[in-house]
Amino acid sequence: MNDVKTSNLETRIAQAKGDEIADIVLKGGRIFDLMTGELITGDVAICGDRIAGVFETYTGKQEIDVTGQILVPGFIDTHLHIESSLVTPFEFDRCVTPRGVTTAICDPHEIANVIGLDGIRYFQEASEHTLMDIRVQLSSCVPSTHMETAGAELLADDLKQVMGHPSSIGLAEFMNYPGVMLRDPQAMAKIKLFEDQHIDGHCPQLSGRDLNAYIAAGIRTEHEATTFEEAREKLRKGMRVLIREGSVSKDMHALQPLLTDITSAYMCLCTDDRNPLDIGEHGHLDYMIRTLIALGCSPLAVYRAASLSAAEAFGLKDRGMIAPSKRADIVVIDNLENCNASKVFCGGVEVTHKNFEARLEIAPVARNSVQAPRVSAQSFRTTGNREETDVIGILEGKIITEHLHEVIPIEDGDKKPDPKRDLTRITVIERHGKNGNIASGFVKGFGLQAGAIASTVCHDHHNIACVGVDYDDMALAANRMSEIEGGFVVVKDGQILAELALPVAGLMSLEPFEVVRDTLVDLRAAAKTLGVTLEEPFLQLAFLALPVIPALKITDRGMVDVHKFEIIS
Repeated sequence: MNDVKTSNLETRIAQAKGDEIADIVLKGGRIFDLMTGELITGDVAICGDRIAGVFETYTGKQEIDVTGQILVPGFIDTHLHIESSLVTPFEFDRCVTPRGVTTAICDPHEIANVIGLDGIRYFQEASEHTLMDIRVQLSSCVPSTHMETAGAELLADDLKQVMGHPSSIGLAEFMNYPGVMLRDPQAMAKIKLFEDQHIDGHCPQLSGRDLNAYIAAGIRTEHEATTFEEAREKLRKGMRVLIREGSVSKDMHALQPLLTDITSAYMCLCTDDRNPLDIGEHGHLDYMIRTLIALGCSPLAVYRAASLSAAEAFGLKDRGMIAPSKRADIVVIDNLENCNASKVFCGGVEVTHKNFEARLEIAPVARNSVQAPRVSAQSFRTTGNREETDVIGILEGKIITEHLHEVIPIEDGDKKPDPKRDLTRITVIERHGKNGNIASGFVKGFGLQAGAIASTVCHDHHNIACVGVDYDDMALAANRMSEIEGGFVVVKDGQILAELALPVAGLMSLEPFEVVRDTLVDLRAAAKTLGVTLEEPFLQLAFLALPVIPALKITDRGMVDVHKFEIIS
């Protein structure tokens, strides 16, 4: 926040030495030392936004009794898209900061795919006013590939225009890994622009020499490892591995055995995409911390990954420990295993309702962004002269998919959905007003027996994605997207059962996160009445359109064989 008092060097030294009274003192707690793993009783003296002294006895202008509690460094989410929380940066701040997340390293490529640089600038400006420290990496792949229609395109010269903001760290996840290996000129121009700065990785299932080539570009981190073996190879080759647990991508259990006191210096935690319902039901990084400890990781390894190792991985030398000169990002918890935060400090500011109310919020952007063609039931027919059909196979809890092959009969010139075989129609409709493309295919794994679901959260191009077994319901659901400026909708028998409007770029609500959370409960319940068996059908749907994640996906231009990096004719 702009009005936070920064720490004057001379004053900080004086307060550390005890020559002056500290601004704030947390008294009587035990500090979790991430160097030795010890719990050490002592005061923490805070001067402005920095820690002045630890482990000694101090007097403060404000003294806060934390006797019987444990102090740990603020948690750092090392990779996420705030847009996928379905709320604005301000509501995201209010949702997760009280849980101990004091730094969020975000990639605004969801909104950038809709409105380009204005989306990045929106996040940069918002970062100046939140309690948590939002770090805004610059989106590297807008669009993610040449096989989709996005609302914008960002080249190296475009990224130059938004470099240098105080929130910047470097280049966000470089999803176009084939472009790196093939030395594509546009890919090379972006990497050269950020040479010797931080470049975030994204290379699912890449291995061997291909992985070497990708890392040789100077790419330092990876959040797409989904197996122990994959993560271990990437770790051995010098990548910092970010353990991910989102609403759809759930890799924590698979990677947990790799997180030890030895490896924790090079491993971090991230959520990538997590919505307010999951945060409300389970938690955020606090959920990851207590789960990893329950699975057998040492508290030292887990809390290091959540703070110090994250800070080191991204060059944030001013945080990650409760130590003199570090940012006063401190979480007061009941015990290491439960990780229930009772107090949180961000840069020396206590996280309270009053301080949230004091923030300056900026106006939302990207209203009325859904410019889709109006569709009818006929729009969802699938023509073809081959009964053998490529089908996307959902793997619940993962964003990778299977490339299945099913025989689907042609009836009256159409391959129809077959609920008995769990073969559901999936259609992507271009919504940026560029070309009106409509592409259809099949997906297996929803369990859909009736109706339709539509969404404008459709990674990363964010066109309209619709699944259904009834074409009339699919048309109603898709057309509703334009009327509510994007969002989620569930339809059955010509009736809208539930919906959530996301009028900011078709990605974020203007409502408080509690309203979004409660509406997601209704949407999930409505989806189950259609026969849906997935725990999180809406974000699972969104990732079926991302053509940089193996193996089979769909965009507005057709079905995409990701391994071949080409559209299936």
